[in-house]
Amino acid sequence: MVFSLLAIVLDNTILNVALKVISDPEAGLGATQGQLEWAINSYTLVFAGLLFTFGVLGDRFGRKRMLQVGMILFGLSSLASAYAQDPAQLIVARAAMGFGAAAVMPATLAIISNVFSPQERGKAIGIWAGGVGLAVAIGPIIGGLLLEHFWWGSVFLVNVPVVIVSSLLIAFLVPESKSADRSGLDPVGVLLSIVGMVGLVYGVIRGGELGTIADPEVWAPALVGVAVLAAFVRHERRTPHPAFDVRYFALPRFSTAVASIGLVFFAMMGVMFFLAFYLQIVKGFSPLMAGVLLLPFAAAQLVFSPLSTGMVKRFGAKLVATVSMLLIAATLVGYAFIQVDTPIWAFLLIMFVQGVAMASIGAPATEAVMSSLPREKAGVGSAMTNTIRQIGGALGVAILGSILSATYRDNISGSLTALPEGVRHEAGESITATMGAAQQLGAQGASLIEPAKQAFMDGMHVSAVVGAAVALLGAAVVARWLPGREKAAPPVRQPDHKEPAVV
Repeated sequence: MVFSLLAIVLDNTILNVALKVISDPEAGLGATQGQLEWAINSYTLVFAGLLFTFGVLGDRFGRKRMLQVGMILFGLSSLASAYAQDPAQLIVARAAMGFGAAAVMPATLAIISNVFSPQERGKAIGIWAGGVGLAVAIGPIIGGLLLEHFWWGSVFLVNVPVVIVSSLLIAFLVPESKSADRSGLDPVGVLLSIVGMVGLVYGVIRGGELGTIADPEVWAPALVGVAVLAAFVRHERRTPHPAFDVRYFALPRFSTAVASIGLVFFAMMGVMFFLAFYLQIVKGFSPLMAGVLLLPFAAAQLVFSPLSTGMVKRFGAKLVATVSMLLIAATLVGYAFIQVDTPIWAFLLIMFVQGVAMASIGAPATEAVMSSLPREKAGVGSAMTNTIRQIGGALGVAILGSILSATYRDNISGSLTALPEGVRHEAGESITATMGAAQQLGAQGASLIEPAKQAFMDGMHVSAVVGAAVALLGAAVVARWLPGREKAAPPVRQPDHKEPAVV
């Protein structure tokens, strides 16, 4: 299951380092900024929109079957992405990859929940979560190595051997499991979930692209999505055979764990968004070296995710989750004090502590969600967890990215007055645009470099503080509503004398 998941998570992190090459007209496809964004967003839109649906289908028709179909589709669409001849083909192939990934992701966690006993499940989910952290960190390293020796399509082609090996392992090692409940599929509920999720995620994506929530292209689809999701909840409460029983949200353990996952990934993905620019543009590291510098985060995830179960057993889920959220908030505040000339060891230390905190809450929260549901609903529970993770991450990138962009534009505007009117606006849109303008201007543009770096750092600091506030909100949520350590049952008092046997 970890190997299957590795391909899905690895692909997203590898792609980030290849975007610059794909935009090159000679070495890549000559994709515009908008086309690059949709190469990422087409995947996210399909993936988030179909997660819940594939969770329901896996529970009904077989999780192993759904996992195998998803892996094969993901491999074929990766092959199509690698050999895309123009940006439009790449966008379509990436959407197909999102389709396959949506079938794979909920099945991995659902199969783990069904294969392992309740006593073993927490540790197994901890190892699964550690695999996610590992893939997040090694993706940029693998991507950098591939781009140094091969063409841009190699970042997609690397998925194919992983898919082949994973498919063989699934065929020979994974037992089939499905829900014993053979009631109706609830097609209305499934359709409402797809329309609602696609509308909401599309609005979030457009908000990140435009840097505002005031545009009708942002708030109109988002409001439609929210309204449809409200209709989904209403329908699920009334239908006799719901795709997902929304009454589970009345359970404090379930709803609090789901909320904490969303808040954690809001903070993490928003931070990862600006850290890539900090390392490569402000600090001047290559994509490969920037990926290497994320290894402390991966090492912490790999080591502490499996250990988190023992901490929960000893101290209770409430204490572990609350302390972890407070640590995440503290690391985000730490990023607010990072400067252009801050020693890299300080950055690595913050990354390691962040990884420890993420590992300590991610696995227990996921296990809390899965243990709140009956086994026959494992696929839906897994899909719900991953859907909230995707929405939280997308919101983090959109909102924190917009805050960073707005702060950057305000702070750099005074340094661009010497530029011609025609290029001033475009050069002030982002640090990448400013650095590009400075490079084109030669010696005259050298004066823009330091102000651009400082303006970016100011935006990064504001975004980090907002992320820290979200993490503190998460700490308050889990401290208030997440159940504490379960009390051991009192020992049964043995009688002082033998009772006569009753025949």
